[in-house]
Amino acid sequence: MKNRTMDKGVVRNTEYVDNRDLCNGDSRGSRDSTYNREDTYNKDHMYKKDDTYKKDDKNNSSGAIQTDASGSFSQSLRCKRYSGSGWTVGLGILSIVLLLAGCLSRGLYYSADLYPVLLIVAGSILIMIVLFLVGIRLEKEQEQEQEQGRKQVPLSPVHWLGNNERMVWRMIRIPGMWWVLWPLGMMTCFGVHAWAGSVSKQGSMDEMLRWSLLALFTLLTALLAARTDGARWLACGWQMAGGLLVLSGILAVCGILPLPFGVMRTADPEISSAGARLGGLLQYPNAYGAVVGMYALERLTAAARVIARPVPAGRLIAAVLPLMPAQAALLLSESRGAWLATGCAAVAAFALQRRGARLPLLLATAAPLACAAWLYRQLAAAQLAPAPVPGLLALAGAWAAALLGTLLLCRLWHSGAAKAPRAAALTAIVLAGAAAALMAVASTADRLAAGVGTGVSRLQMWRDALQLWTEAAWLGHGGDTWRNMFRAIQSSPYVGGEVHNGLLDLALDTGMIGILLVTGWFLLTLRSIFHFAPQLMPSVLVFGLHGAMDFDWSFTLFWMLFIWLGAWAVALKTETEGVQRSSVTVKYTPIRSKSGSKSRSKSRSRSLFLRYLPTQSHPSAVPMRSFFHNLQRVTARLIRVSTVMIILFCLVGTVWLTSRYAVAEVQYRQAMSEPDGTPAQKVHFMAALQSNPNRPDIVISFARSLPGREAESLLLNSLSHSPMHPQIYIELGRLAAQFGEGQQAGGYFEQAIALNRYDGLGQSTALYWMEQAARREWKAGYRDRARQTAAAGVQMYERYQLLAEEVGAGDVRNDRRFVMEKHAPGYGENLRRLASGSSPPFTPELTKRSP
Repeated sequence: MKNRTMDKGVVRNTEYVDNRDLCNGDSRGSRDSTYNREDTYNKDHMYKKDDTYKKDDKNNSSGAIQTDASGSFSQSLRCKRYSGSGWTVGLGILSIVLLLAGCLSRGLYYSADLYPVLLIVAGSILIMIVLFLVGIRLEKEQEQEQEQGRKQVPLSPVHWLGNNERMVWRMIRIPGMWWVLWPLGMMTCFGVHAWAGSVSKQGSMDEMLRWSLLALFTLLTALLAARTDGARWLACGWQMAGGLLVLSGILAVCGILPLPFGVMRTADPEISSAGARLGGLLQYPNAYGAVVGMYALERLTAAARVIARPVPAGRLIAAVLPLMPAQAALLLSESRGAWLATGCAAVAAFALQRRGARLPLLLATAAPLACAAWLYRQLAAAQLAPAPVPGLLALAGAWAAALLGTLLLCRLWHSGAAKAPRAAALTAIVLAGAAAALMAVASTADRLAAGVGTGVSRLQMWRDALQLWTEAAWLGHGGDTWRNMFRAIQSSPYVGGEVHNGLLDLALDTGMIGILLVTGWFLLTLRSIFHFAPQLMPSVLVFGLHGAMDFDWSFTLFWMLFIWLGAWAVALKTETEGVQRSSVTVKYTPIRSKSGSKSRSKSRSRSLFLRYLPTQSHPSAVPMRSFFHNLQRVTARLIRVSTVMIILFCLVGTVWLTSRYAVAEVQYRQAMSEPDGTPAQKVHFMAALQSNPNRPDIVISFARSLPGREAESLLLNSLSHSPMHPQIYIELGRLAAQFGEGQQAGGYFEQAIALNRYDGLGQSTALYWMEQAARREWKAGYRDRARQTAAAGVQMYERYQLLAEEVGAGDVRNDRRFVMEKHAPGYGENLRRLASGSSPPFTPELTKRSP
């Protein structure tokens, strides 16, 4: 910041003169902090009520320590008091707890895991805001009592909010706070879809809550990044989250830490050449590989900075300590996409380095990568289930070899010999090349030799998704579009509740608007990191590259890590600017006597008189100027009050909505644990439905325990929330068949099959109930209706048979195992007899049992 020259007087070094910096005062309370009360204004009894720097002096034209637009200095002092080290510790702990909760809750992929975390963060922020405002208000009232000698008068909530909205407005104007607008924009998109209608109202609501959590998390990290020690807290949280993910996965493989579903086992060689893949706490190997790749690259660049200069052995070992286990976890995930994204980001990091800094990056990579590849081979040979003692010995040996190898390479490079750098570089290249070759032979080649079916399936998914996206290119279809619609538009029976492409998933949900929002957010974050924290660039590249190849962005944890990296860059920028401002000088003249104060007051009054003297010739100009000035003040205050009210309303609404959804989840689980048809189960179902009427699984389960007409009414009402759910139509068809309404049942079943045509069990169920409907109509004497119902059932059976033959011919992959069900031919034969007009002898074992 440039020097500011006041009047002639004392020159004093200071750190900040801006309002942001006064709010970010030094938590250590040193004598070099900015305008400390005891240090600056109590010296020589300068700070008195009749001094120049009065709290209510709004016309301090000399510019002496103007901290805001109004010139009020007491507000900044109060801001400094309430933004000390205690608030920094609170923000840091809360942010780290939320990040670790995301790691421990399966990456916050499932909505049931999202609700408690969202309640924690929204409730905590609401409590912090209330405490902040109450604390500032209490101090202001105490100061007014001391200065004016009057009793404290209780204020109304509106008056209280109006007096404190200026302080909240200053918090909103903290640098980096505008990053909150990006997740808020995404939250608004999903909220509009939930209100206007979408393929799944529950999916849109869940996505809206997910992005509201990200907005609140962005708010916390932005506040933390603006603090004096914010960069340290952000670095600590990154290390804790990365260490937790890496060590939990490695220890689970070695049999030390029980981690259910932490290792994915499969007999398909196209999915895993070793028969097992490490999924860690995220329980999905591809996403786990991407996140440990982000952590490994950040640690790699940090270790390269340490290796670049001679340092003690202890510091060097501490720098490279996480590298080997992180790289081993990346290899054990056996995610080719994560390997490719991490490799491309590492090459980019190597290319962005200066020529003299590239060799340290290579030295930091070589030994840990070679030892991680060796450890991967040992654990893969045991299908990621070694005996605990041999597994721990292999881990300890590889870890020690990586540390020792890096130490020897660094000592060789810094030895001072003429050919030492070249020898170290050649050794590192040989080690890294051998490790890369070992990895390629170990996994990638074997899986490619087994086939490329998974890749072909993804290409088919992307082609179908692009076709679906064109139907609503700008606005999208709402939350969970692919999960609810892919069965209706898939060109082959592949399995995939996710489209395996983050950009396509966002395009299906929010259209081009969402794509533009996320792209702008990503590019601006990338720009900020490139300028202020280039060491974080590789990790952000992994986030972007792998997100375009898989569904990492469906994990809330990935967005939290992205937000964390962006806030870390802002914190490093703030820290750098603080160091640069520490040498700035500010000139000011403290007035030590009352006479000086009086003379200054007279000169100010004279200047004000002269300033307004020319306007006295036009009396009408003064009222107009006063009118517009008051209008401007009222408008600005209305904007501030409205902003504060909107923030509080959103927080309260988020807490209320999330708590209802959390209650519905608890009640539904309790209902499913009760015996079917019991009164206790119905009570839990009713409570779950009242808390969340948008969930189709709650509606379907509850409808099965109700009488026919009540169940039908409930299911029909649910169609307005989930119009693309095939199981609801199957339930409605079953009820219509039980009522003997064959034509109505046929319409429902046709709709269900259109939404999920590669569901063999669903098609067989539809045939069974069409036969039952025709039989009831025949027995009731409605022979023509029975023949019409049977004819509709015969058409369903023939389409089912033709589709099963087409899939069975082997022209397309059959990941869903779509075949003709066992009892389906019997149902088709009975339907043909009914359609022919004769009364068929029904086979009991075929007609009395539903598939």
